[in-house]
Formats: sequence, C-alpha cells, structure tokens
Amino acid sequence: MLISAFTPDLIEAGCDEVGRGCLAGPVVAAAVILPKHYQHELLNDSKQLGKEERQLLQTDITRDALAWAIAEVSNEEIDSINILNASFKAMHLALDQLQLRPQFLLIDGNRFKPYGDIPFECIIKGDGAYLSIAAASVLAKNYRDELMSKLADQYPGYGWHTNVGYPTDEHRDGIRALGITPYHRKSFQLLPSQLELFE
Repeated sequence: MLISAFTPDLIEAGCDEVGRGCLAGPVVAAAVILPKHYQHELLNDSKQLGKEERQLLQTDITRDALAWAIAEVSNEEIDSINILNASFKAMHLALDQLQLRPQFLLIDGNRFKPYGDIPFECIIKGDGAYLSIAAASVLAKNYRDELMSKLADQYPGYGWHTNVGYPTDEHRDGIRALGITPYHRKSFQLLPSQLELFE
C-alpha cells in the first residue's frame, strides 16, 4: 500500500524523472499534486506496471490531480551540464509549470537541488512508497516512451520502440552499424570499451 502523504497539513508535490540512464533522448520529469487522502488501487511505481495500466492510470491521474506538469531537458543540454544537473533541471521545470504552488516536495532518489525555499525530502525508491511520486513516475514514463517511439520512426535500427534509448544490445548494435543520431548523448559511453569487449 502506497502512502498518500508525507506531510498531511501541507500542499505536497511528488517529483520523479525517467531516462537518466539512457544513451539517447531527453531526461523527462513530472510533478504531481494529489488530493489529500487520495487512493488508487492500481497506482504503483511505473516500472512495475504494463503499458496499458500506465495509460489507464494517466487518465485517472490527470483527471484527479490538483495540479500536474511534465518537462524535459534535451540530450544536448545533458551533454552540456551533465545528467545529474539535467535531472534536477527537468524537475525544476516541471515544478515551474504547476498551477498550484506546493509547500513541500517529495523527491524520488537520494539527491536534489533545492527549489527556491520549498522544503523537500529525498526518498530512495519513493515511487514505490508515495502515491504522488508514483503518479509522477507514470506521467514521465508515458511521455518519454511516446516521444522515443516517435523518434524510433525517424531513426530506425536502434530498437527505440522497445528499449526507449536504454543501452540494450540492439541499441548498441545499431550504433555500431549506423553511427549516432542527433539525439544520442555524446558525453555518455555509447559503446563498451575495447577492454570490456575482450574480457
């Protein structure tokens, strides 16, 4: 059972990002403010849900949430400011778009760059513990998966329809055969080193 709130008396936004470990595409973050005492029997960490479940949940989340927003930071900016800072920036951009100003932030993970003067709590595996973070993870993953699926149509051969930019064998085989696209993160190790290849 996921917990509905960390601070019952404050307006609380849950934040999560997806795509940090990908070789291509943006990092995407979402922020969600749910009603107090909100419950949903299906809502869980997006990694534990199938695509159809996530799509159903998105309809409910966007209908029921007091406020929600999604933001992305491009692969070019990831290369410029590094993936950790890009993840923080994506969360900040999502928070900027909320129509309701939160009084407390729940952040999935163990690090965060403060957002103004709003207090926050970092929670490792928070998307499996708090409903607002789980909701943010669903919105962010759906948005990013759809984006990578569209890019897969433009750049076939990398398996983005299924791996959505993560470093799978199919993705790396595509890089070897076709080279990189404008959406690849040049600051990442796109292929294993020679030493790893011969181990």
